[in-house]
Amino acid sequence: MPDYGADLPVVPAYITVHLGAPDDAEAQNVQVSFTDYIKNVASNEIYPTWPESALIANILAQISLALNRVYLEWYPSQGYDFDITNTTQYDQVFVYGSNIYENISQIVDEIFDQYLVKGEAIEPFFAQFCNGTTSTCDGLQQWGTVSLAEQGYTPIEILRYYYGDDIQIVNDAPIDEVLESYPGIPLRRGFIDNAVKSLQVRLNAIRSNYPAIPEIPQVNGVFDAETEEAVLAFQKAFDLPQTGEVDKSTWYRVVYVYNAVLRLGELTSLGIFYKDVERVTPVQLMEGDWGTPVTVVQYYLDVLGYFNQNIPLIDIDGYFGPDTLSAVKAFQRSYDLPIDGTVDRMDWVVMFTLYQDLINNLPPGYSGKKAEAYPGYAITLRAEGEAVDKLQSYLQLIAAYREDLPPFEATGVFDQQTLALINALRREWGIDEVDYVGHLTWYRIGQLYDSYVEAVEDWEEIEDLEDYQPYE
Repeated sequence: MPDYGADLPVVPAYITVHLGAPDDAEAQNVQVSFTDYIKNVASNEIYPTWPESALIANILAQISLALNRVYLEWYPSQGYDFDITNTTQYDQVFVYGSNIYENISQIVDEIFDQYLVKGEAIEPFFAQFCNGTTSTCDGLQQWGTVSLAEQGYTPIEILRYYYGDDIQIVNDAPIDEVLESYPGIPLRRGFIDNAVKSLQVRLNAIRSNYPAIPEIPQVNGVFDAETEEAVLAFQKAFDLPQTGEVDKSTWYRVVYVYNAVLRLGELTSLGIFYKDVERVTPVQLMEGDWGTPVTVVQYYLDVLGYFNQNIPLIDIDGYFGPDTLSAVKAFQRSYDLPIDGTVDRMDWVVMFTLYQDLINNLPPGYSGKKAEAYPGYAITLRAEGEAVDKLQSYLQLIAAYREDLPPFEATGVFDQQTLALINALRREWGIDEVDYVGHLTWYRIGQLYDSYVEAVEDWEEIEDLEDYQPYE
């Protein structure tokens, strides 16, 4: 089974620095390696002759502050195209091209993958600091670290002296490319994704300051009616187009307001916790994985394979075996993606987009009397529309054909009656009972419906399914 994990901080290979105040459009952006950036900051903020404990404490604060900006997408969420500035009013000093002290360089090479967290929070702590002489602040006092080090304080003792006893050091953080949090496609009703869960977490936190935004009761990664209502309320509150969909502009406004509400860029941060970033689906699938996410990929590949002869048709069995691996590589080859046989976020976005384009352009009646392909989005409670009508028509025939199922009436709304019948079928199939219909359930309902369609010899003569009781 794939490890769902969590979206924890990483150390970026590179960081983009704006050489001026955030709103200085004339200032240059420079991209440097993260280690070179910290070496530069440290060489311009502190003195190489200070005791080693003081140097380490200061450098850890500088690393943590920078990673806080990167992890929170502090500046991108405000529409800027950089990670951090070089002005002390907002961030910390960076002098492009300046000299680096040798002992500082060695310390950075040893600890650049460490950062500070406060309590149980997982985001890099915004370790605000000042020199403690010409400027003072509520955080670390740089010159004060020298006297503490001379008294025998260790780096962690110095940091706890200024930031509190609950300060911890995270060691060996992974070094990776930092991708923008926006998933690459607008989120809307019916989507199931880690990004939806992140959206739900953020909107629920924001409503503490904006009570007009309704609470999302189930934070499960499913974009349901309650999530849509919360999005609409957020868009209204912040003068955004009220579409109920989360495009890039809405996404980053949510990120920005969330950061502000939780004070994540301040010493008094309320914190992000592990439960807030736990994933509902894996970010990468590979050979040997199994489960519902694999079934989803297999379903998409199988449908795409009917229209692209270069993608082999495969069984939808939930196991990422050799056949699925071959189909994934064929898909990647067909659409100019890295041919590595794993399904990552980019593969998923392309696969999902192609599938939706395909479904939206199929001619009416393409499936004949058989069930149509999954509409490309989950059907959630209170949903209405063509997909609900189709689903209920399938259930109506199934219920009419099965003596062990209660009679079913199509209402045009995905209601509790519909959910009850679906969950009865799920119990029979050994599928988890949830309050929406995703890929696997749609697929199994369609299979069952098709089997009954084939069993009905006089289909054209059936005018009223409510009167059709083959078991009587």
